[in-house]
Amino acid sequence: MPGSPLKVTSSGKVLHATGSRRTIRASLPADVAGPEPKDAGHDRYAFMKNTIVAIIPARYGSTRFPGKALALINGKPMVQWVYERTRGSRLVGRVIVATDDDRIMQAVAAFGGEAVMTSSSHQTGTDRIAEVARAVACDIVVNVQGDEPLIRPAMIDQAVSPLVEDPSVPMGTLCKKIASPAEAFDPNVVKVVFDRNGFALYFSRAPIPWDRDRWAGKKSLAELTLDNAMYKHIGLYAYRRDFLLRYANMPQTALEAAEKLEQLRALELGHRIKVVATEHDSFGVDIPGDLGKILACLEET
Repeated sequence: MPGSPLKVTSSGKVLHATGSRRTIRASLPADVAGPEPKDAGHDRYAFMKNTIVAIIPARYGSTRFPGKALALINGKPMVQWVYERTRGSRLVGRVIVATDDDRIMQAVAAFGGEAVMTSSSHQTGTDRIAEVARAVACDIVVNVQGDEPLIRPAMIDQAVSPLVEDPSVPMGTLCKKIASPAEAFDPNVVKVVFDRNGFALYFSRAPIPWDRDRWAGKKSLAELTLDNAMYKHIGLYAYRRDFLLRYANMPQTALEAAEKLEQLRALELGHRIKVVATEHDSFGVDIPGDLGKILACLEET
C-alpha cells in the first residue's frame, strides 16, 4: 500500500502498515527522560523553558528511503520516537513537527503530537524550521533531525544550555570524541575543531586536525593511531530565533558549497557556533537497512 507507514522486520524486510487518527496527547515513556540540566530548578531555567521550541523537520520524499519518517520501529513510526525523546528534554517547552506531507501530519496527530504543514520547495531542513519559527513566539529554536530516533533528551539540553547561560551565543551544537581512525577518515562523518572557549573553528569531512608527524607516510588505517583528540560533529542545533531567521536568508558560501556542510555558512560569514562535547551518540536513518541498526541498539538498552 503506497503511502502507508513502513515496518521493518527482524529479517530486514520493509513492510507497509496502516495507522488510525486520534487526538489524545502522547504520554512520555519514562525511560527516555534525560537527567536534570545544571541549575534546572533555577527560576531562569523554568522561565526559559516557555520560550524554547524544538522543531523536527520531517519530509516524506527522501531519495534513498521515501517515507522513512513513517517507518515503524517496534510498532511506532520513526517520527514518534524522535518526538517523544525530544519531549523528554528538561529545557524544551514545545515540540513541533515540520512536514510537507499530509501522511506525516496524520501520523503525528494519531499519537497526539503537534505538526505544521510547510512548503514542499525547501532545499534544507533549516529552511523548513525557519518557516515554522517565523510564526512561533519563542527565543530559542532547536533543530532536531527527524531521522534520528535514538536522540537522547540530555543531548538536546546540552545543545541548548549555552544559549540559556550566555545571551551572546547565537547558535549551539554538539560533538563527540572519535574512537577510531576509520571514523576519523570517513567522509560521511563530519569532524569539528574548536577553540579553547568551545567555539567552532571549522567543520570538515576530512580528518582534522591532521597529525602530520604521526600520520606521514602511513599507507593504511591499521597503521594510524589517534594520539590527539578528534571530534565528530553531531547534527543537533540550537539557535536564537532572530539569528535563525537571518541565517536561513544568508547566501550560500564557498566553503559550504565545497564541503556540502550548511553550518560553514555561519562560520564563513563571521558568526560563532558554540560546540559542546557529549558522551552520548546518535546516528541518522538514511536507508532501510539502517533500521536494523536502530533495533539492535534498542535491544541493547
